[in-house]
Amino acid sequence: MREQLLAAEKVKAIDWHDGVLHLLDQRVLPLEETWRSYDSAAGVAEAIRLMVVRGAPAIGISAAYGVLLGARARLAAGGDWRAALEEDFAVLAASRPTAVNLFWALERMRERLARLQDGDDVLAALEAEAIGIHDSDREANLTMAQLGVELIRKHDRRAQKLLTHCNTGALATGGFGTALGVIRAAHVAGLVERVFADETRPWLQGARLTAWELAGEGIPVSLNADAAAAHLMKTEGISWVIVGADRITANGDVANKIGTYQLAVNAMHHGVRFMVVAPSSTIDMNLSSGDDIPIEERDGRELLEVGGHRVAAEVHAVNPVFDVTPADLIDAIVTEKGVVERPDAKKMAQLMCRKRLH
Repeated sequence: MREQLLAAEKVKAIDWHDGVLHLLDQRVLPLEETWRSYDSAAGVAEAIRLMVVRGAPAIGISAAYGVLLGARARLAAGGDWRAALEEDFAVLAASRPTAVNLFWALERMRERLARLQDGDDVLAALEAEAIGIHDSDREANLTMAQLGVELIRKHDRRAQKLLTHCNTGALATGGFGTALGVIRAAHVAGLVERVFADETRPWLQGARLTAWELAGEGIPVSLNADAAAAHLMKTEGISWVIVGADRITANGDVANKIGTYQLAVNAMHHGVRFMVVAPSSTIDMNLSSGDDIPIEERDGRELLEVGGHRVAAEVHAVNPVFDVTPADLIDAIVTEKGVVERPDAKKMAQLMCRKRLH
């Protein structure tokens, strides 16, 4: 199946060449395909904050390249470049608080710095590390796609109706996708009758990005309002809800795009299976439960305005952009290390002791 999956890959959101980071601006898709170029850590941090790039794995990858760009500037400036580089680490870390992949990638880059020996080419070492983070994410996604398909097929070998939330495809990752990667692989395997994509308010990642990715590959997709999900579970015979994650805690609780929690509650009520697909870099074993996850709240204008035009009354808006789904609502967590069904603290600890399967 791997060769078929690679042949189906058409979209990428991150490109590194000639010492510059190029990001596909996801704020203007699908109406415009605009690439933006960055040559500084501050610029990359701003791109993350403004959601030029989004999706937990893609944020982490971009931040790794941001460290490289920061080191290049600090070395050129002379002086204590290591101390100066700490400012870049701090700026990148502050760009988005919830996605743990960001902090995981920064720690990987920090550890690589710590292993440098006298005479080592600093920039070459950091570039290799950033590229390694990028490439390993794509490889992890291909592994997860195959594991997810095996899980779907275990329960039913017929073509099925699936529902997904936000965007978890190539646009959100180093390539191919997490939850959307599983859906793509399921389509290749003949297991998809139709995908229902939540629009995902207020940034409409489902409407703008997921529907665009799926339609571009000829995968049958219907867009629906977020509030229609329970009705569709009741009336359309949906068999799986498949989503990604921005942080998974030691007990298997999952932080993901706002609206995921209510999907899990509705899925449990309607007997729909619930799958979370995320690389092991998303798992934060330092947090015991979802109660410990910092939840980002963005500007209320994202709800009060559409395209910069006010559409709401003069009221206060509450705009948390993530929520936490308890582990007891989740049927399976799929990672590149394997699948955890009915996750709990013991099973998550066992998973993290495994080696990658690819």
